[in-house]
Amino acid sequence: MKRFNMIDEQFICENCGKKVDKLNYTARDHCPICLYSKHVDILPGDRKNECCGLLEPIDIEKFKDTYKIIYKCQKCGKTHKNIVANDDSFDEILKIMQEK
Repeated sequence: MKRFNMIDEQFICENCGKKVDKLNYTARDHCPICLYSKHVDILPGDRKNECCGLLEPIDIEKFKDTYKIIYKCQKCGKTHKNIVANDDSFDEILKIMQEK
């Protein structure tokens, strides 16, 4: 089982420039507006990945009773998945789904 270091903090999205507030129920790991993330973790919340590239949302997949965002790092090319947050832009989710 992966270790999870809970880090829920504000940040400025490096893709769209918006100020992103804490999620307050789990760790915030992506922008709820454009859905981009940053490749900073090896294990969730450890901030030990030296890549630091932008994680582009490239697809959405069904996961239990919710969805996961599939990311591809623009710098190193690795893929990563994470569960959508309650305040994620539904329009952006639909846009990504329609592009596939």
